[in-house]
Amino acid sequence: MDARHPGDPLPRAQPSPVPQVRGSWTIPGLRWWIVGLIFAATCINYIDRSSIGLLFTQFGPQLGIGKQAYGWVGAILLLAYTVSQSVSGRLYDRFGARIGFTVSIVVWCVAAMAHAAIVGFASFAACSFFLGIGEAGNWPGAAKVVAEWFPQRERALGMAIFNGGASLGGVVAPILVAHFLAPSVGWRMTFLIVGSFGFVWLAAWLLIYRPLATHPHLSPAEREYIRDGQPALARGPVAPLSQLLRLRQTWAILSARFLVDPIWWFYMLWLPTYLTDVRHFSLKDIGASAWAPYLAAAIGSLFGGWLSGFLIARGLTVNAARKWTIGVAAALMPFGILAAHATTAYGALGCIAVVLFGFQMWIGNVQTLPSDFFASAQVGSVAGMGGTAAGASSLLCNLGTAWLVAHLGYSLVLTIGGVLAPVGTGLFFLLSGRIHRLTLQPFAQQAVVE
Repeated sequence: MDARHPGDPLPRAQPSPVPQVRGSWTIPGLRWWIVGLIFAATCINYIDRSSIGLLFTQFGPQLGIGKQAYGWVGAILLLAYTVSQSVSGRLYDRFGARIGFTVSIVVWCVAAMAHAAIVGFASFAACSFFLGIGEAGNWPGAAKVVAEWFPQRERALGMAIFNGGASLGGVVAPILVAHFLAPSVGWRMTFLIVGSFGFVWLAAWLLIYRPLATHPHLSPAEREYIRDGQPALARGPVAPLSQLLRLRQTWAILSARFLVDPIWWFYMLWLPTYLTDVRHFSLKDIGASAWAPYLAAAIGSLFGGWLSGFLIARGLTVNAARKWTIGVAAALMPFGILAAHATTAYGALGCIAVVLFGFQMWIGNVQTLPSDFFASAQVGSVAGMGGTAAGASSLLCNLGTAWLVAHLGYSLVLTIGGVLAPVGTGLFFLLSGRIHRLTLQPFAQQAVVE
């Protein structure tokens, strides 16, 4: 049972001096504008990433790159993504989100545009490697910004909004890339166009974003509202990774991400080839229908964030609200098993839509857990380690998928994916204990309840 009574308010953050900032005007609801920018960055991130799988059906045969080689390129991208998650998380904690997002955007957009010049396996792999290095920073950076700019009761919704960008990117990419751009201007020019979107976003980011404590256009009332809804000790020193890795709460997050995240990566990297090989879709057919599961994912992301916040507002503890939402979401993902045995292409797409609805409902709340357990200064590091765990398992699963698809077909892969979510969620419940804010002692390797 939680020590806090369900009706009790959240502990108030310790007051800190608010600097005097100059500015003759304020932006109402500034936190929503900022999370909207994060949403847009995530959408661009997924358009760039999805373009690889969509356009591979066109340039792969032209350049003589087979499915086994494509599996290795996906593994190289995931290797870079995996390493970069933890490194990026530490950099965001040390230098802040303004600099962190600038570096991430520049690296991944240049890499995305460079795909226009690939001539074979080696250049394809190199471009994808740097794409993974840059894109990985989006996730710990977004988690850190949401933890800073949102009170705890709104935090899952903030995470759901930014995660919805991934789903919207999955919706937009097939329509924009496969249905319009590639048939009109070719795959090389398509890479150049979609890769340039991030530089437009970067101009808006540098214009609008400043840290919460010093933003000149944040109203005093909104600043107080955000701080009042954050747990005590929301800020603190950056803890060493060795201290964070001694905590079972850290391992609960890492194990859940390790087991469940490969589900999303499978559909992201392999759905176009599945629809081509098994359901006999053309590139235009993919563009006309492959967006539907990602629309369901976007709805699932927003629903999961809303549900968690709704349950907290109705009097449930953060512990109960998060676990109920995560558990219900995990129960939806075994629909992938039904997709493997669907008799029609659109029946399979419907089952896949349920899987991605559940996954985004799940991940939005799981990615909120670092800010539920840890102080702001630790959020980027823990979120980055979670991303590294997710990337490591997704890399291994991608290589395994390439072999399984080549030798046994897609049905077994879809079935394995359907089992992973309940197993990963059960392990998370076992390891995490009660979801509550931890206090890291500066020189002690332990955590205690506030």
